[in-house]
Amino acid sequence: MAITPWHWIGFISCVLVFLALDLGLFHRRARVVKFGEALVWSLVWIALSLLFAVALGHWRGHEEAVEFVTGYVIEFSLSLDNIFVIALIFAYFRVPEAARHRLLFWGILGALVMRGAMIALGVTLIQSFDWVLYVLGAFLVFTGVRMLCLGSKAARPEDSFTIRFARRYFSANGGSGGAEFISWRLGRFALNPLLLVLALVEVTDLIFAADSIPAVFAVTTKPFIVFTSNVFAMLGLRSLYFVLVGAINYFRHLKTGLSVVLVFVGAKMLLDPHGHEPKWFQIEIPTSVSLLVVAGIFLISVALSVTAAQREKKSNHG
Repeated sequence: MAITPWHWIGFISCVLVFLALDLGLFHRRARVVKFGEALVWSLVWIALSLLFAVALGHWRGHEEAVEFVTGYVIEFSLSLDNIFVIALIFAYFRVPEAARHRLLFWGILGALVMRGAMIALGVTLIQSFDWVLYVLGAFLVFTGVRMLCLGSKAARPEDSFTIRFARRYFSANGGSGGAEFISWRLGRFALNPLLLVLALVEVTDLIFAADSIPAVFAVTTKPFIVFTSNVFAMLGLRSLYFVLVGAINYFRHLKTGLSVVLVFVGAKMLLDPHGHEPKWFQIEIPTSVSLLVVAGIFLISVALSVTAAQREKKSNHG
């Protein structure tokens, strides 16, 4: 079955319906999202992603289903680091817990629009210039090595331009100013600092998208696969935040694992740029092998992180 504009319209329409139900029905009022509820929704989004992969395999073949799952796993694993940075931003701005889901909702909605534009631009460049794949591959290898060299150095939200701007022009000095983005003051609308937090979340996702989208291009350059794998990973990001926010210390080795993932997919793009010229030094790496390698690196990094955290906890109590 060929991918037509109707498939794009149908998929995007379904996503918009899900988002409307999320904010308009399930989270109509700002409230604290509990761990159990977030875990259930995380599993729901993972299940929907797998169902989509099954449907894709039925309509488009096994190869594209594997490409989707591989792209989803890459995007999902790389988004975890994004979650921890967002957690630091929320803590610095003292964002009320009841406002965090709504903030993530609008942040991810904006991220989907930005990522769609970046994917469209990337596909256009790749189709026009074969050498772009090599540039992206080298960029991913460089980024992965750089992350390895930096190690577990914590992000510093206070160093960002957005927060420096907020501290200078808002008397709250990092406070959220309530659970609304805009308020009515002295007969006119006023922008709350929470709107700046949203802007910072968007900028943060844009930075992470500069790594994750090229990483998916290492698996496939098919626009529909790249876009849908990104969307499913991003849709589950909100619930995943509330699941993992209390367990940040259990993922100390995650950044190292993600660095290795970036180096691997960058090397894959350099060695096997999807049949593009020149072919004289290409080494084909099957997508199924890439899926196993990426999933293995991610699971090993998580396992090592949890083991190290438990060992440290036992030693402190001992």
